[in-house]
Amino acid sequence: MEELIIQAVKKGLASIYDVEMDVNTIQPQKTRKEFEGDLTVVVFPFTKISKKSPEQTAEDLGNYLVKNVPQITNFNVVKGFLNLSIAPEYWLSELKNLSKNDNPTPSTNKTYMVEYASPNTNKPLHLGHLRNIFLGYAVAEILKANGHEVYKTQIINDRGIHICKSMLAWQKFGNGETPESLGLKGDHLVGKYYVEFDKAYKTEINQLIEKGLAKEEAEKEAPIFKTAQEMLRKWEQGDKEVVDLWKKMNGWVYEGFNASYQKMRVDFDEIYYESDTYILGKDVVEKGLAEGHFYKKDDGSIWCDLSGEKMDDKLLLRADGTSVYMTQDIGTAIERYKNHPNLSGLIYTVGNEQNHHFKVLFTILKKLGYSWAEECYHLSYGMIELPHGKMKSREGTVVDADDLMDEIILEAKKMTQERGHLDGVSAAEKEQLYAQIGLGSLKYYLLKIDPKKGMVFNPEESIDLNGNTAPFIQYAHARIQSLLRKAKELGYSTEFSSADLCEEEITLIKLLKDYPEAIREAAENKSPATLCNYIYELVKTYNHFYQNVAILREEDKNKLAMRLVLSKKVAETIAKGMNLLGIEVPNQM
Repeated sequence: MEELIIQAVKKGLASIYDVEMDVNTIQPQKTRKEFEGDLTVVVFPFTKISKKSPEQTAEDLGNYLVKNVPQITNFNVVKGFLNLSIAPEYWLSELKNLSKNDNPTPSTNKTYMVEYASPNTNKPLHLGHLRNIFLGYAVAEILKANGHEVYKTQIINDRGIHICKSMLAWQKFGNGETPESLGLKGDHLVGKYYVEFDKAYKTEINQLIEKGLAKEEAEKEAPIFKTAQEMLRKWEQGDKEVVDLWKKMNGWVYEGFNASYQKMRVDFDEIYYESDTYILGKDVVEKGLAEGHFYKKDDGSIWCDLSGEKMDDKLLLRADGTSVYMTQDIGTAIERYKNHPNLSGLIYTVGNEQNHHFKVLFTILKKLGYSWAEECYHLSYGMIELPHGKMKSREGTVVDADDLMDEIILEAKKMTQERGHLDGVSAAEKEQLYAQIGLGSLKYYLLKIDPKKGMVFNPEESIDLNGNTAPFIQYAHARIQSLLRKAKELGYSTEFSSADLCEEEITLIKLLKDYPEAIREAAENKSPATLCNYIYELVKTYNHFYQNVAILREEDKNKLAMRLVLSKKVAETIAKGMNLLGIEVPNQM
C-alpha cells in the first residue's frame, strides 16, 4: 500500500501542479493513534511547487487521491499532514494474504556471532546470568528471523585464582564430597566451596589483623590465599595432581550448567574455554609492538597509547610477559573471525560495567588494522536489583538461577491450580504447563525492559495474569486455541468471500501486518523489548476485539469465518513472536 500511495502522490502532484516530484520526498507513514486515518503523507516538501499553504496543498492532494485511487476512501488534514483512510476491502484482502502466505524470510547472506552466558566455573548461575542468557538467546533468534545466519557462543571462564579458591576449599573441607554423594548439582557443590573459601579467608585476615598487620597486608599474607596462589602457579605449570582436580571439579560444573541451560531452553553452537584462549593474543601484541601500534615501558610491560581517543593507556602484557583479559579478548576475537571469515558482526552480551572494556577492545582491534572491528557490538545491559536492594556475590547471597526458576514454576503451579481450568489434562502435561508459564514469566519480565536500562526484579509481578506479563499473553493464546477447537467441533467453516470489517478488526489486521517490521526493528536495535511491546499490544487489541465483537455467536457465515481466520492468525503471530523470545505458549491454560 505504501508503494501505491507513493506513486499515486507523484502522479497527483504532476497532475495538479504540472511538476515531477522526486519519490524520495514522498514518505508515507502510519497515522498516529490520536488522528483518524491509516497512512499519513507529510506535505511540507511539496509547498515549494504548489506555492500554497501546507493545509491547502494537503487538501488539493487529498481530493485528487480520493477521486483517483479506489483504495483511498477519505482523508483529513492536520496542519501539513495528510491523513488517508484506506478502504475496508483492502484490509480484508490483506487478511486473506496473511492467512495464506507464511513464507520463510529470505536469507540476507549475513552471518553473526552472538556471545552470551559466559559464566565462571567457581559458582552456579544467578539472576544476573539469566538476564544475560535470555537477552543473548532472544537477540540471536530475532536475527535469525530476519534472514541472518547466527552462531550462538559462550566463553567459559574456567581458569584463574577464583577457580583455585573453590578447588582448595574442597580439598581442605570437602571430605571427598561429590554431587552424587550429596544429591546436589555440580555447579552448586563447587559454588558452596567458593563461599567456604571466603569464610576461611576472612577468618584468617581478622586473625592477622589482631596480630598487628594492616588489612591490606593481611589480605596478601593470609595462608589460605597464598596456598591458592601456589595452586594457580602449579596449574599453569601443568602439575598433574592440580590439573586432574581442576578437570574433575570443572566437569561437575559443566554438568550442572548444561542441566540449567536445558531447563531454560537455550542452546549454543560453539563453546570456547578460557583455559584454551588465555594465551591467544600474546603473539598479536608482540607483532603490534614491532609494527609500532604499541609501546614498551622500561619495566618490559607492553601498552597501547589511547590518548588520541581520550582514554587512559591500556596494559596488554605485564612486565613478566603474562597476558591480561584484554590480551585474551583481542586474540579470541581474531580467532573467531579466522574460524568464520564470513562473519558480518560479533555481538558481545555483557553487562554495562564492561562498557569501557569493549570500547577499548574495539579501538585496539581497529588500530591493528582489522576492518571487521567496526562490526563488533557490545550488547550492554543494566544490572538487576531486587525489591530489597542489590545482590551480593562472595557471601553466597546472590539469587540462584536454579532456585529462582523452581520458585517461579511453583508459583505458576499454585496460580493455575487456583483457577482450576485443567480438566482432562494428565499429570505430566500439567507439570509441562507449569514450567511453560513459570519460565515464560521469568523470561518475559527480564526481556520486556530495554536492555540498556537497569531493572528491579519482582517475582510476584512477573507471574501476574494481568498487565504486561507472559501469563497475560499465554492466556490469550490459550483462549484463542479453545475458541478454534470449539469452532471445529461445531463444524464452522473458515472460508469467506466478503465481509464488512469493524474498526477492531481493521486495527488487528494492521497490527498483524506490522509483525515483520517489529522483528526488523528488534534486530536493528538488538532489543527484544521491541518485540515484547509489539506482542503485548497485539494481545491487548485482540482482547478488546474478543470482548466487543461476537465470534461464535455471529449469524453471518462470512463474518464468522473471517473472525476465526483473524483469531487464528493472531494466535500464530503470538506463538511465533514468543518463540523468538524463547517462550512457549500453551494451548490450554
